[in-house]
Amino acid sequence: MTPAQWRQLGDASQLHRLGGWRGRCHAFAPCPRAGASTVRSAVLSKQQSCLLSPTHRPSPPQLGLLPLTPRHPPCLYIPPMGVKNSYPLPCEDQPSSRVKVHIVYLGLINHGHDPLLTTKSHIRLLSNHHLVLYMHVSDCGACREEEAKEAMLYSYRRSFSGFAAMLNSTQATTLGSMEEVISVFKSKTLQLHTTRSWEFMGLASSEIGVAMPVTNSTSADNVVVGVFDTGVWPESGSFREDAGMPPVPPSWKGTCVKGEKFDPDKACNKKLVGARYYNSGFEREFGPLNTSGDAEYRSPRDRLGHGTHTASTAVGAAVEGAGFFGLAPGTARGGAPRARLAAYKVCWLKDLLGQCSEADILKAFDDALADGVGVISASLGASPPLSPFSSSSDIGSFHAAQMGVLVVFSAGNDGLEASLVQNVSPWSVCVAASTIDRSYPTQLMLGNNISIMGEGFILLPMKMRLVDGSKYFSNGACDFQRWKGNFATGSIVLCFSNVGSVTSGSAALAVLVANGSAMIFAEPLTRKAAQDDLLPSVHVDIYQGTRILYYIQSAGSNAMVQVMRSKTAVGRSPAPSVAYFSSRGPSSITPNILKPDITAPGVNILAAWPPTSPPSVLPIDGRSVEWNFDSGTSMSCPHVSGVAALLKSVHPDWSPAAVKSALMTTGILIRTNNKKLR
Repeated sequence: MTPAQWRQLGDASQLHRLGGWRGRCHAFAPCPRAGASTVRSAVLSKQQSCLLSPTHRPSPPQLGLLPLTPRHPPCLYIPPMGVKNSYPLPCEDQPSSRVKVHIVYLGLINHGHDPLLTTKSHIRLLSNHHLVLYMHVSDCGACREEEAKEAMLYSYRRSFSGFAAMLNSTQATTLGSMEEVISVFKSKTLQLHTTRSWEFMGLASSEIGVAMPVTNSTSADNVVVGVFDTGVWPESGSFREDAGMPPVPPSWKGTCVKGEKFDPDKACNKKLVGARYYNSGFEREFGPLNTSGDAEYRSPRDRLGHGTHTASTAVGAAVEGAGFFGLAPGTARGGAPRARLAAYKVCWLKDLLGQCSEADILKAFDDALADGVGVISASLGASPPLSPFSSSSDIGSFHAAQMGVLVVFSAGNDGLEASLVQNVSPWSVCVAASTIDRSYPTQLMLGNNISIMGEGFILLPMKMRLVDGSKYFSNGACDFQRWKGNFATGSIVLCFSNVGSVTSGSAALAVLVANGSAMIFAEPLTRKAAQDDLLPSVHVDIYQGTRILYYIQSAGSNAMVQVMRSKTAVGRSPAPSVAYFSSRGPSSITPNILKPDITAPGVNILAAWPPTSPPSVLPIDGRSVEWNFDSGTSMSCPHVSGVAALLKSVHPDWSPAAVKSALMTTGILIRTNNKKLR
């Protein structure tokens, strides 16, 4: 029978994709208990294909598997009885055969339950249908259970009931129609909420802690804040164990998990009381972690830096001498510096970004709630469209609220348009990002003695030739794809954000490719802020940029500019104002739910950073820092988490709704001449 004849049969049940491919080719073999046929594994090389005949009664059908290539992952089909020839068919011919990570949510679990029994019930539920859907083999219960275990990534069994498994669309639909199943949905990949782009990821500065009421009350010692992020750099001073710190509260049931370059005996202490990592969902989506050359750590250790930054913002101990190459010097501290930290690594470095699988996130919720955290801080999310109760964030935070744990989410960085806000569940806190009253004025003196005040992180003064970006880039857009091939050696290049719609980071990289020495970046006034673009950069508004352009056009090749060293100014700029990148509400699910709930500092925040991760995260950046600047709702979220931890320490009997109400009803604006935000 030819492949075309197979398609004419129209029997979709004859083609089944094997779940969770791990370099094995499956074939029928006798079941050791029931004596019936089942799936067994034969390890093959990646170049092999297999055509195996089973032991089956009577007149066994033949099995075929595709060659093991990236384009055609293994597909199994069972020809009808009497068919002598078999032909491998591409998975694309059967869309329902594609397996993806799905989350099957089952709801509450009984108080005093046995987690092992809960897992067994999940396996039974999956095995009752798993092989029937895969292979129509239903007379070998032990074999079906074995296959179900292979397909299952996680069993959510400690704080709520559910599991993550490799399912195709037919299986997901069948499971979703069952009475005991509340919902089944694909595990999406969420993003961290910094304003970094893949082109460039270094951002601006300020002091950490200026927005937080800081207390030395020992009652905060009993609160554990769980941070869902990229892990933690345990050697940072923010996570040291202070002298006289009391023992870990007996309510804490968590642990520190050993992993690559992470020894719990050395990394964890009375401050860092918990550290776990989750990567099963990530690896099913993106493949095995790249751990060569410290590209990533298969452990709670932070490779990207984002998790260390947010954790130190929320609960970091006070550290003197913090700063970024001499900028923003002083003492850095978290919102609740005496609170404990539990790091749950759910996001992993991929293409210079933090990628977070929902299957991994929901398992972190399952563990964190059972571990005994008092507050959860999660600076991650997915852009609309949103589906109610079909996300790990909605489900995890719902059960957290039931257990008295407040969950604080970031609102997202999708900008000014309405209803782009993320994490809109009414039982959690959604945090927008706003500015603070600290800026870094940088004076430009043009060759015609006109002075223009921009913002930047210029450490040393410079005087150079001034050129327009249109001389080096087509249509004047400072984009390396439009580079003309000529060099701007020894020059400061003027670029406009609205010409070609470029970011300052991508424009800086383009100027760097053209061998330029520095950049003046003109952008709308609402976006004007100092930023670490790796290349020395001064940010001006569009009006100022236009004046500079007129000067270049009039002076020609004689145009010169002198750039002064940046200074620090406090209380001179209106603050707070909602950051341009911060996602706006209301909720896209129902406009009756107003989100975000509150705003907090999220622009130019200084916090702890792994010294092995360059401040820009770019491989070409050879700098090493212990403190770094970052912006985004990722930075505002842990500010609120820290305050929530303080409230929980003073009012341990308050419900999450009471803490949320206190946060929302007591927030006030500040005076721009006040040196501390309130």
